Parts: sequence; C-alpha cells; structure tokens
Amino acid sequence: MPFGIALVVLLIVLVFSSIKVLNEYERGVMFTLGRFTGIKGPGVIFVVPMVQHMRKVDLRVIVLNVPKQDVITRDNVSVKVNAVVYFRIIDAGKAIIAVENAFDATSQVAQTTLRSVVGQHEMDDLLSQRDKLNVDLQRILDQSTETWGIKVSTVEIKDVDLDESMIRAMAKQAEAERTRRAKIIHAEGESQAAAMLVDAAKALEQAPSALQLRYLQTLADISHERTQIIVFPLPLDLIKPFLGKHGE
Repeated sequence: MPFGIALVVLLIVLVFSSIKVLNEYERGVMFTLGRFTGIKGPGVIFVVPMVQHMRKVDLRVIVLNVPKQDVITRDNVSVKVNAVVYFRIIDAGKAIIAVENAFDATSQVAQTTLRSVVGQHEMDDLLSQRDKLNVDLQRILDQSTETWGIKVSTVEIKDVDLDESMIRAMAKQAEAERTRRAKIIHAEGESQAAAMLVDAAKALEQAPSALQLRYLQTLADISHERTQIIVFPLPLDLIKPFLGKHGE
C-alpha cells in the first residue's frame, strides 16, 4: 500500500475516533495535556487525539442501596439498619477532579453517616420518628458530598432488624401499655358515671314527684319479670300520710 494512501486511511481513522457523541444526560469532562479545560456536551464533540482526553459523566439520579449496618442506639439496643440513597451529580468537573470514585465515596459516607445518626437516637425514635431521621441523614450526606459536586435528594431508612429477645420485650411492653390504657379508660368511665349519678340524685332531690315517678317506672319494669314475689321499697314520702293517720 502506498504511503499516501496509508496516511489518508490513518487520518480518517483518527478523525472518526476523535468524534464523540454524548447523550442528553451525559457530560464530557475535558482534559488537554492533563489540565482541566472545561465540560462539553450533550451532542457531538471533537477530542483531539494524543492531546485531549475526555471523562464521561452520567447526570441521572443514582439509586444507592446502603447495606445493613450494625448499630447500637443511645439506649443500648443492638439493631441492623439499612437505607437507600437517591443522589445525582450536578457538577461533573468536581465529580471527576475532587474524588476518585464518586459512587464508592458516597456509599462509604452514607454507611458511616447512617451508623452515626442512628446511634444518637433511642430505639423508640427509630421506630416512630423515621421521617425525622431521614431528613437528618439527607442533610448530613448532602453537606458531606457537596464538595464532590453531588446532590443528595432523598434518604430513606428501609429495614430495622431486632433480635428475638428484643422483639419479645417490645411485645410485652406493648401489652402492658394496652392494659394500662384500658384500666385508665375504665376508671375514667366509672368516674364519669359516678358524677352523672350524683347529678341525677341532686335533680331528683329537688323534685320529689320525679322520684316517685321513677319508683313507679321501676315497678313497671319489674312487673315484666317472671317472678311471683316482688320486694319493692316504698319511699317514706308515700307512706307518711298513712303513718300520720295511724298515729292519731
């Protein structure tokens, strides 16, 4: 093959190898002779062979699963906790220059942050205030990864695993709490009923005729019972006239 044709073929290969196509969600971090010279894309870009080098960066949201971490809560309860982190790269230059591997670095920071935040709370907070813990985790992670050009948008604690002894202890505690509440409700009901009876007695005391009607109503109710003997107390007000005549 003549030298001229070989040179043309080589130039064509170099031109085609220098053309790069970046998708809408991708950016190219450019280095010229080892120095950062800007960010290009999306679309078609040209990389000078032997002079320029490009690192491709994905700007889409990345879902990071944080593996289960052994944590001891503030009240000395041993648990296993895992989480999921949603983040994306907002500065492609920092994500390449400031950190060797943005994904691995974010994963390690997420694990240590999860252990630290959970260890500062009690077990009840971990179960009942998970939203607050998620917000704290997101804020701390976002601050830690900001220098890497990463934005952490959401952190969610997924599972909280307890050992069997702790599960049994919590079940007993819940049962005791339900029993306590039932007793309180029963006592409040008795108190309210007693107060209503007192009010009713005061009302009947102020209206003797109402008391007599109440006795008659009670007698009518008892008459429907299947019994041959009815012992019914009579109020003194009803028999006082008869007692007076008998005394005369």
